[in-house]
Amino acid sequence: MSLRWGILLTMVVMVLLLAVPVSGRSRPPAVPQRTSDIAGCPVFPDDNIWNTAVHTLPVDANSAAYINTIGATRGFHMDFGSGLWDGGPIGIPYVVVPGTQPKVPITFEYADESDPGPYPIPPNAPIEGGPDSGGDRHILVVDKDNCLLYEVFLAYPQSDGSWQAGSGAIYDLSSNALRPDGWTSADAAGLPILSGLVRYDEVAAGEIAHALRFTVPQTRDAYVWPARHFASSLTDSQYPPMGQYFRLRATYDISGYSPEMQVILRALKKYGMILADNGSAWYISGVPDERWDNDMLHELDALRGSDFEAVDVSSLMVDPDSGQVRGSSSVQDKFLYLPLALR
Repeated sequence: MSLRWGILLTMVVMVLLLAVPVSGRSRPPAVPQRTSDIAGCPVFPDDNIWNTAVHTLPVDANSAAYINTIGATRGFHMDFGSGLWDGGPIGIPYVVVPGTQPKVPITFEYADESDPGPYPIPPNAPIEGGPDSGGDRHILVVDKDNCLLYEVFLAYPQSDGSWQAGSGAIYDLSSNALRPDGWTSADAAGLPILSGLVRYDEVAAGEIAHALRFTVPQTRDAYVWPARHFASSLTDSQYPPMGQYFRLRATYDISGYSPEMQVILRALKKYGMILADNGSAWYISGVPDERWDNDMLHELDALRGSDFEAVDVSSLMVDPDSGQVRGSSSVQDKFLYLPLALR
């Protein structure tokens, strides 16, 4: 037998031996999922701005003005929890569906800035605030087989099985692509909603590894990366633009809080929070869950605007049309934005 064939035979034998279970030898462990993953899908790549730490970035030059305008002495509110408020669940829910979920027609008031249907919205999809809500009525749907995210604002079911809504957006959860410049989404800032929600499973796992979504009463007629849209006529510089990042000050003492609330506080220090919509001052968004302890969530009412600072994240931007951050090793194709590719 030649040396060449001998080496080949040895390699084949080694492969076969590794494929056979051996007593006392375990297989290598699987790569653990991120705490932010949903149904096996990433909520955007690791090098996405939502999933990037901002604790070492510089303070924004307008930080003090923004904090004072929103309310330096105003308290925070976790806008999620267990049970019902005003007849509906507390927070913004989402639903996971298979790739075989039937898609239904949907029409939009802002069709020129919405991704056209049909959308895989199940008949019993949870609506923010409940089926009788008069609020934002968001619906969030994750297609777990294709890792696509469908988000709808002001959604109302119709008798024929279709839906009417204000606006809608579809995201490829494996892509860093942003909405087209100037487009809204299901959120005023033109950003995804799901990526900024506090979820119970993350807190239980001990880590929230992404930025959080929050609202303020008044914003400027401007937006900064990664936001794509504004919703205001105010022009004065003391009003924050959509997409503005904030973070809990590094010196803020979190030791007196319950361990679960410390998870949220650590995320606010490391990943910060992003201004995504007009609403109540310092309201942080999350997913309703019967496992939340509402009294524990109220611990965070002690937070004040003055405990935070605005952050300048512009140094992270690689491309204004991409959520990818500078310094990452992978390159995300900004043309992977699925709805545009289908047109």
